[in-house]
Amino acid sequence: MSRPPVTLASGLAFLALSTLALSSVSSVSALALEAGSAPAAIVAQAAPARALTTPLEAFGHEVGADYRLITYTQFERYLHALAGQSDRMKLLEIGKSSEGRTQYLSVVSSPQNLANIDRYQEIARRLAKAEGVSEEEARALAAEGKAVVWIDGGLHSTETVPPQALIAALYEWLTAEDAEAKRILDDVVILFAPLNPDGWELVSTWYMRNEDPLKREYASIPRLYQKYVGHDNNRDYYLSAMAETTNVNRQFFREWFPQIIYNHHQTAPAGTVVFMPPFRDPFNYNYDPLVMSTLSEVGAAMHSRLIEEGKPGSTMRSGANYSTWNNGMERSVTYFHNAVGLLTEITGHPTPSQISLIPDNQLPRNDLPMPVAPQTWRFAQSIEYSQSINRAVLNYASRNKDRVLFNIWRMGQNAIDKGNADTWRVTPSAIDALNAAAGENARRVDPALYESVLRDPARRDPRGYVIPADQADLPTAVAFLNSLIKTGVDVERATRAFTIGGKRYPAGSYVVKTAQAYRPHVLDMFEPQDHPHDLQYPGGPPKLPYDATGYTLAMQMGVQFDRILDGFEAPLERVADVMAPPPGRIEGNGRAGWLIDHAPINGYVLTNRLLAAGAPVFWQEGETRAGRQTLAPGALWIPADDKARPIVEAAVRELGLNAHAVARAPGGER
Repeated sequence: MSRPPVTLASGLAFLALSTLALSSVSSVSALALEAGSAPAAIVAQAAPARALTTPLEAFGHEVGADYRLITYTQFERYLHALAGQSDRMKLLEIGKSSEGRTQYLSVVSSPQNLANIDRYQEIARRLAKAEGVSEEEARALAAEGKAVVWIDGGLHSTETVPPQALIAALYEWLTAEDAEAKRILDDVVILFAPLNPDGWELVSTWYMRNEDPLKREYASIPRLYQKYVGHDNNRDYYLSAMAETTNVNRQFFREWFPQIIYNHHQTAPAGTVVFMPPFRDPFNYNYDPLVMSTLSEVGAAMHSRLIEEGKPGSTMRSGANYSTWNNGMERSVTYFHNAVGLLTEITGHPTPSQISLIPDNQLPRNDLPMPVAPQTWRFAQSIEYSQSINRAVLNYASRNKDRVLFNIWRMGQNAIDKGNADTWRVTPSAIDALNAAAGENARRVDPALYESVLRDPARRDPRGYVIPADQADLPTAVAFLNSLIKTGVDVERATRAFTIGGKRYPAGSYVVKTAQAYRPHVLDMFEPQDHPHDLQYPGGPPKLPYDATGYTLAMQMGVQFDRILDGFEAPLERVADVMAPPPGRIEGNGRAGWLIDHAPINGYVLTNRLLAAGAPVFWQEGETRAGRQTLAPGALWIPADDKARPIVEAAVRELGLNAHAVARAPGGER
């Protein structure tokens, strides 16, 4: 039966446009967060239940009112008010945004669960990492634990439905008293998170700046809504270059380990209301098949919920171009960590919009089971759809709690087992080799070719990767390893020199073994992608990929590494957290200036620091002698002066650069 929305204005009539003052709300003092990458700081503990401030009381209008957007500043005040009023909520600071705003995580569950939240968080961690957990223990932990589901909004700030829907969702789950909601709150820990505080504030204040509601818009915003990368903040989830991404990845893969991660987006394909999983092929060959089968289960629950409630217009698979191939997006990085990543793309705008008439989308089909009629579409309708879809996801997690928890262990253990054995991924190039071995137009392929081609020892997956400490650009290799650590990958460092396969590696070299739960992500960051020949028809043009088809991070960053195909032992210690590059050194005692090899990318950082300070810096056109070394063309020449000296010395300490202090200028610079 259709459920009335908790936070929406009654009906879909035009809402009053007069400006109402924001009601004052009390706030709770926040604890200072020492560092953006530090564990979450507690802002407010669960309080005894009492009447909660409604959105209408807080903002002067309901969430989803036409021509209204709630700003991040208003949302932040409301968070503190709710955290002080509800015993279903624990408010955490998880870091700062690129512009210095606080990024929050609202942990919502039953009061009893919040009282034992540390235990449930630890269960989620142990099951996700799988290391040292037997199947018997995993089943016991799954029975004891609670499903952890992440729901977010606002990554792309001009997609205004998701952040506003986040407000409605939070209030709904703090106040809902129906039987389904109470069961969900008993079975599930819900993590609500805004993803881009800066963009939320920018877009909402820009839209609301015009007193005439009919003139409100955000198409004319003159700058990026994430100050460095704009819309591509959703392509940063394997690199973790942005502060917000680092904050979120820490919650995903180092703090909370959610089994389901729901990333709200917009906009829907024309003539529909919302695109939801499952997605079209291809899916990536590195991750566990349980990821895709579970994704299909959750997707079916989402579509069925809308249809049951009489909400038409949901589409899937061929309804849009989204696939699950590419790593690096928020919902897709989860697949490589054995979690179920959900994406929805919904229609909606604070200014009423139109569902267009697309003739083909009026004919029901597998991927569009219940078409929607063309009509004027209100913001409130999109909020209500979002709430229904959230309920579908959370109800799935509740009804399948033990399976969801056990299966993340199962996938992690599968990954560990594969990393400890000879394994092969079947990829398009392997199938090409199989077809070539079978011969052109073969009617029957010899089954023996399965072993000789698809199980060719040379095609084995690596047992691990060694990153030598003596490579030319070790600081960049460390930056690459830090990206792995930020996404929960286990990295080890050699305590002394060791030998594998006749090759000697110095102490301080790094090792990434594939016998770990996040093996799919490890492979995807080291191995070249092998995208299929995805053609519109045999011999025809390719289907347009949704996103990048090749992106191997180790190769993009120029990291030197060796693939180790056989089992190996080495004197190793686990790296506990992100690392600074090993400090460099200054060689020689000349006073004319410094020569620095061009190979380390951090040389560009030093160059920019020098230029910003007004200190001269040059590139050498040819080879340059520096003590006993010969530096390749492009070496930096930095004449000594009072501006340059502290900058160079700091770069040696902090950036891992080696500098040669020389007695005379080398010449040949440009």
